[in-house]
Amino acid sequence: MNIQTLPRLRAWLVASTLIVAVSSQASAQEGGAMPPPAVGVLQLDAHPIPVVNELPGRIAATRTAEVRARVSGILQERVFEQGAFVNKDDVLYRIDPRLFRVRVASAQASLQRAKATQANARQQLERQKTLRERNVATGVEFDTASVTLAQADADVALAEAALDEAKINLDYTEVRAPISGIIGGALVTEGALVTADGTSSLALIQQVDPVYADFTQSAQDLMALKRAVAEGRLESTAPGTARVELVFDDGSTYRETGRLLFANAYVDANTGQITQRASFPNPAGDLLPGMYVRVRIEQAVRQNALTVPQRAVTRTETGQAQVYVVEGDTARLREITLGQSLGTEWVVEGGLKGGEKVVVDGVQKVQPDSKVVPEAWTPSEAAATANSKPAE
Repeated sequence: MNIQTLPRLRAWLVASTLIVAVSSQASAQEGGAMPPPAVGVLQLDAHPIPVVNELPGRIAATRTAEVRARVSGILQERVFEQGAFVNKDDVLYRIDPRLFRVRVASAQASLQRAKATQANARQQLERQKTLRERNVATGVEFDTASVTLAQADADVALAEAALDEAKINLDYTEVRAPISGIIGGALVTEGALVTADGTSSLALIQQVDPVYADFTQSAQDLMALKRAVAEGRLESTAPGTARVELVFDDGSTYRETGRLLFANAYVDANTGQITQRASFPNPAGDLLPGMYVRVRIEQAVRQNALTVPQRAVTRTETGQAQVYVVEGDTARLREITLGQSLGTEWVVEGGLKGGEKVVVDGVQKVQPDSKVVPEAWTPSEAAATANSKPAE
């Protein structure tokens, strides 16, 4: 063999080895292709769901009363503790009672004098009656005695009324709570002159258990709900059964559910909103008048609705919602229209129908029109609990 041909032979052998190796690797890959991915699928079943709206609102006291003096005088004492709970008829302030005691004593003396005059007039009438029976007295004298007794009776009634008024005014020197509730700060101090003209308030009491939540909603939205109910697309909730919840700024939900009371029968001309009111228990006093909240209310029920887990939904660059629908063992990518969110699920407005199966678990492993191994998917207990409460 020619020495010059050895390098060529060596290069040929190396190239042949590489070709055989690449061919073997390709054959191995071709014979052991990756199996289709296993995915969790959920069959869609129609079921009723509530139509829930979150609306802005504020907390208001169920009863509010301004504490006012009903007689004029010098304020002697403040009895209540500011910011505390007070019961109806608790004494809050005391006004100097001395002048009013004097007036009671004067009214009692006037009553005694009127009663003495009445007794004398009654005796004179009895005397005139006896004399008339004996034909000694004239009819004019009898009539005069009758009129005098009637006047005495009226004077007694007037004196009794004056005494009652004096006693009432004496009782008013103790300023009492008109309602039960939380009392605010004292607006006057001891030694101040308070008057009964009603222009100045001594304190403010608010009843905060229960409380009102006043919230507003667009008149157009309410009209749309009514039309949907009239057309049979929605069913209205039974009176008194609508679930009402409060949502705070941090997203947490108030532990007590409320009760819808009413909706105003008119629309605000400036805002186009209708004001509605709900009542909430407030035993711990967590809800304070003026607090901003969001009211979550069930306003109707959508029958035969479809929902999909939020984890099953993907979106395009333009935000279009999509899901993978399993047909046999093939995953088809389909665009859908979503409505409101309900816990960890979306309400489906269009693009899906009952009985279809969508990929929920393993969405990231699926390609359009690719083969998959569908397995039944069951939501976890935590997800099921979240689904029982509507979310924004």
